[in-house]
Amino acid sequence: MSYATRIRTKLAEALAPERLEVVDESARHAGHAGSRPEGETHFHVTIVSAAFAGRSRVERQRMVYSLLADELRERVHALGLTTLAPGEGG
Repeated sequence: MSYATRIRTKLAEALAPERLEVVDESARHAGHAGSRPEGETHFHVTIVSAAFAGRSRVERQRMVYSLLADELRERVHALGLTTLAPGEGG
C-alpha cells in the first residue's frame, strides 16, 4: 500500500472528514533532505473534520501527527497540514 493511501485511510477512519486531500509533493523537493527518487516523502494534507471543532491549530496538528506516527517514522520526511473544522475558511 502506498504511503498516500496509508495516510488517507488512517485519517479517514479516525477523523471522519468532510473533506480530505492528500497531495504527494515529493517531486518538488527532489535533491532536498529526506527526499527519495521513488517519492512519497513530502506530503500536504488538507482535512476538514468535526473532530477539530474547538481545538487550536496546534492541537489539530498533534492529532494528525499522532495518527501518522508510523509513516513519519518510516518514510515521510515532511508533512504540511491544513486542518479545519466545518465552516472554517481555507
